[in-house]
Amino acid sequence: MLRKTRRSVACILLTAVTFTAVAYIAFYDRRPALNPNYDIIPALDDNQRRRAVVPHRRDLKESYGEPVLRRPLAELHGLGAGGEAVDIDRVTREEEMEVDAMKRTIKEYSINQYISEKISLHRDIDDHRHPMCRDRAGFNYLNLPTASVVIAFYNEAKTTLLRTIYSVLHTSPASLLMEIILIDDFSDKRHLKDDLEDALRDIPRIRLIRTKQREGLVRARLLGASKAKGEVVVFLDCHCECMTGWLEPLLERIEENSKVIAIPVIDTIDWNTFRYYYGGHEPQIGGFDWRLTFQWHAIPAHEKRRRETSMSPIRSPTMAGGLFAIKLDYFIQLGTYDGGMEIWGGENLELSFRTWMCGGILETIPCSHVGHVFPRESPYPRPKFLKNTVRAVEVWLDDYKRHFYIRNPTALKEQYGDISDRVKLRKELKCNSFGWYLVNIYPDLHIPQDREGHYGALRNKGESQYCLDYALPSTNPLSGQLSVYPCHGQGGNQFFEHSSSGELRFNSEREMCVMTSQGGDVLTMMNCALDGVAPQSNQIWKYTDDLRFESAANGKCLEAKIKENGSKMSLLAMTCDTSEKRQKWTWYTSS
Repeated sequence: MLRKTRRSVACILLTAVTFTAVAYIAFYDRRPALNPNYDIIPALDDNQRRRAVVPHRRDLKESYGEPVLRRPLAELHGLGAGGEAVDIDRVTREEEMEVDAMKRTIKEYSINQYISEKISLHRDIDDHRHPMCRDRAGFNYLNLPTASVVIAFYNEAKTTLLRTIYSVLHTSPASLLMEIILIDDFSDKRHLKDDLEDALRDIPRIRLIRTKQREGLVRARLLGASKAKGEVVVFLDCHCECMTGWLEPLLERIEENSKVIAIPVIDTIDWNTFRYYYGGHEPQIGGFDWRLTFQWHAIPAHEKRRRETSMSPIRSPTMAGGLFAIKLDYFIQLGTYDGGMEIWGGENLELSFRTWMCGGILETIPCSHVGHVFPRESPYPRPKFLKNTVRAVEVWLDDYKRHFYIRNPTALKEQYGDISDRVKLRKELKCNSFGWYLVNIYPDLHIPQDREGHYGALRNKGESQYCLDYALPSTNPLSGQLSVYPCHGQGGNQFFEHSSSGELRFNSEREMCVMTSQGGDVLTMMNCALDGVAPQSNQIWKYTDDLRFESAANGKCLEAKIKENGSKMSLLAMTCDTSEKRQKWTWYTSS
């Protein structure tokens, strides 16, 4: 009966994957499977087969928490040990040839593969978790569900991929980890062909599946899930390192509530030095802005009050999407991924909305930490991000989609395909409205007023090719430069909203308002007042009948100012002058 159930689960998932054919690689003779609908176990020798099978838990006696593989002791004290940064100058000896080689790997992978190759594939990460996590009573391993880890990759650097695999095996109990399923999404790098198979040959519990065309993250993960034998499927990115004790807390929470998507704390591994940055005992949670861009946020006060201890799960409105665990049966019941989404991007918010609105829960598990290498930039484009996002908008946002389209006018012309099956799924699951989600799950999100004629780009009358612009920095969002810049009509850093309270709002990972000093001409961005709280006078701007923005704090007006060298424009608060065209601004949208 169990085998039939597993078979039917695989078939249901496989139908959601619209690829043409898949080659399943058997490591020993490398012949593709004759029937792609069957699970393929690598052709290992007898001893390797015995190692690749999860032993019965009662046979493990007191060794329930023993990992699948122990780390080689000889490799525990090399470069980057414990998660320390690698001294790049010392490694390259500042020799031109070595530095050039390093730069080539950075250009190719957007991570420092040169340095990655110097670090042991088996490096350990120091355990910085909260003492309550480290010192807690043991887990009831006999009652925890088993797990299949699915890792999809495309043209990944070899060492970061292998380090991810070994990290999972070194930190996952043999009693819980059924397998690691690797999905090669049609990579064309030579090191991911025979060389990779040779490297994987002696590693237990590995299954490699290769697609015959580029499928993208969503469909590649669906393929992996369709082949999973564990009760829980854990999705990881292909450049991660797991901290000790990462898996058990995820599985324990899912055992407590099968409708929980359990998310590890995502720590940062520096793309250049490979330093592991611990994310803290109170990590950030997921949110989004009205462009439907994922954003990180601090844990709100109401969620802190709800939690009982530092070990308690943290409810999160959305998730980043790269790393999470879900009960396989529930994943299917919930509708898996939207198979109409391509490559990657947008699928994380879609699954987040669907989970909450349809009766599930998203939680970050503080005692589970996984490090993730965030590349310097995306190593390959994601041309379908807007299409994917529009699919999510059309299915889940109801009337609130207006705010998205106002900020993304080009999305109105996006061809997003057939969504009838996803709309049908929402009805079948009896999901709540998006308004319910905003009130009950994400009450901290500011809902814009978007009053007609009071949002969009602000074009200067005196310098008609210039618009109000905020150059958002990569770190502190309040430290950017508010200025004027040639109008581009794409929204983004030139989209502002004038609220009924007089604020000039700019929305990104937080709500920011244009602020002037009491007597000076300097303009900055500051956090807007919370909803229901009156803004301070230095954040209130009256939009006059003659198109000027006049400060309630000092009576000065926004003016596009030519810098002394005449090469660039700046923005200042100047004495109001009705004859000065550079103090006059008009709203425009490209829709």
